Amino acid sequence: MYVFKTADTIITKVGIASEIGEHLSQLKQHVQKALLLTQPALQKSGAVEKVVASLNQAGVSVDVTTDVEPEPTLSNIETVYQATLNVTDYDVLIGLGGGSILDTTKLLSVMKTNDMSLDEMLGSDQVKQPGIPTVLIPTTSGTGAEVTPNAIVTLPEKELKIGVVSSYLLPNLVLIDAALTTGLPKPITAATGMDAFTHALESYISNKANPISDMFALEAIRLISANIETAYFNGGNIEARERMLIGSMYGGMALTAAGTAAVHAMAYPLGGKYKIAHGVANSMLLPHVTQFNMDAIETRLATVAEPMGIKKENQDEKEMAQAVVDRIVELTKILEIPQDLSAYGVQDSAIESMAVAALDVKRLMDNNPKQLTKEDVKAIYGKLLA
Repeated sequence: MYVFKTADTIITKVGIASEIGEHLSQLKQHVQKALLLTQPALQKSGAVEKVVASLNQAGVSVDVTTDVEPEPTLSNIETVYQATLNVTDYDVLIGLGGGSILDTTKLLSVMKTNDMSLDEMLGSDQVKQPGIPTVLIPTTSGTGAEVTPNAIVTLPEKELKIGVVSSYLLPNLVLIDAALTTGLPKPITAATGMDAFTHALESYISNKANPISDMFALEAIRLISANIETAYFNGGNIEARERMLIGSMYGGMALTAAGTAAVHAMAYPLGGKYKIAHGVANSMLLPHVTQFNMDAIETRLATVAEPMGIKKENQDEKEMAQAVVDRIVELTKILEIPQDLSAYGVQDSAIESMAVAALDVKRLMDNNPKQLTKEDVKAIYGKLLA
């Protein structure tokens, strides 16, 4: 048996964010007041102004907050809640931004309707009640958060990130607008794009992989592989940007159906302690963890070669699987993604504690196709230290 849930409604169109007011009818309720969570950069670009104008034209008053931090902590999210939803009632929450904004929007929604702290929501299926309606508008092609039941929170005291997983986090409306991504800097394009690729690949080889997740994972791999270099080197290419957004969304759907694994588990301590961007951490770890998993996933990994655009020239299954790993390494070099943890202040002495923290993310480690010991995890981290 396979169960798959995602956002209620998804609309894809270049420029649709500027038409948001016309689509609020999808929420099936009258909307008078909205809270828009976004980032300062999107205010400077004019994107926020266009969204607010469309909402105002539809008769909706809007409050705007830019107080969500990158990789938000539990305390930051609670502070935003106290300053907004705790003092004002809203008919809808709108998230316009990257994964941190989208995740926070989802969490604020259920914090308003559940008589429990955010700390009590950590983990899987702890949320008891649906939240207030949400509209999510991604501005990076990376997290797929707009279609997942997951939200990630940073816990500095544990030097770790942890997820809230609940079907009540799934949004009511998603607007996919490639026009919002054409100005992304190259490093963000690279990191978020490889993050989305990691979602797809890990979902495809995970222990919970199934026909539904496979469909989304393989198409995500195909779209991202074919378009990430164009998006990186020619950011104004709207077709490449739109395909990257759709590929990212499919990656989110794949992980919703199958879940990620050891790459993500090992990335969490890097983000939690060293503030390494999630997409960068995933990109650094992906080839090494995939190589470790090779003997457990060789047959399946070989089938990824074709959607990655790797040509088969009298190569056997083993060679095709290795070609996938080699291509991932090549992509990280082309996209100039760092490969040295020491550049972020990581030292050999930290590997032990990072390995313990990673192994503690059992939800993801248990989904890996091959069991990792502490020594295995330490060895993989060690490969990223010059």
